[in-house]
Amino acid sequence: MDLKEIPTPCYVVDEGVLIHNLMILKKVQEKTGCKILLALKGFAMWSLFPLIRKYLVGTATSSVAEARLGKEEFGGELHSYAPAYSQEDMDELLPIVDHLVFNSTNQLEHFRQQVLDSERPISMGLRVNPEYSEVETEIYNPCAPCSRLGITADLLKDADLEGIEGLHFHTMCEQNSDTLERTIPHFEEKFGALIPKMKWINFGGGHHITRDDYDVDKLCKVILDFRKKWNKPVYLEPGEAIALNTGTLV
Repeated sequence: MDLKEIPTPCYVVDEGVLIHNLMILKKVQEKTGCKILLALKGFAMWSLFPLIRKYLVGTATSSVAEARLGKEEFGGELHSYAPAYSQEDMDELLPIVDHLVFNSTNQLEHFRQQVLDSERPISMGLRVNPEYSEVETEIYNPCAPCSRLGITADLLKDADLEGIEGLHFHTMCEQNSDTLERTIPHFEEKFGALIPKMKWINFGGGHHITRDDYDVDKLCKVILDFRKKWNKPVYLEPGEAIALNTGTLV
C-alpha cells in the first residue's frame, strides 16, 4: 500500500503487526489454558473482528452499545461489566450476555432474581477491590481511597452471594506481568475464602502483553501457578495490547 495515495487524515492499521500481537496472545492461551477477551473500550474497529476472533474467545464490554457491537460483529463469549446498570440496560443485556459482572452488592440484590429468571444461562460475577494497585496517577487508580470501583472484602463478609459464580478484579493500566505477580497475593489474601466457591476468575485488563519489554513468560507462570493452586479458569481482558503499535496516522 502506498501511503501517499490515501486520503488524509486517516488511521491505517498494519494487519501484519496486528497478527503478530494476536499470535502472542494465542500462545499465552495455549500455554496456560486461560481465555483472553478483547476489551472493546480499548479497540473496537469492527472491520477487523473477523480476523481477531480467530485468536480470541470473545469480548469484554462496558455498555449496552459495546455489548451489541460484540454480539453482532464479533461473536464468541460476551462479558459485561459496568459501575452500575439501569433497568433499561438490563433489559437489553440479558438476551445477549454470557457473563454479567456487578460492581456492588446493591446492584446484585436489585437485579439478581431477574438474571436468575432469564431464559438464557448467564454467569454472574462481582468486581472486587483487593485494595492494592500500582497505578501511579491517583485519578486512574481503581484502588485509591474512597474508590467505588469494585467491592472491598469487608463489604462481602455477610453478603448474600447466591448466584455468584466469578470474581473480577481490574487494578492495572498499561503494566507488565510483575505488577500482576505482586497483585495476586493481595487478591488471595482478601478473597481467598471465596475463590473455592467460584467457577471462574477474571484478572481484568491493563496487561500490556504485546509490548516489546513485556515479560510473557512471567505472565504465563503467574497464570499457571494460580490455576494450579485454585483449579479455576482464568480470563484476561486486554484492550490496547491487541492493537498496540498497529496504527499509523497518515
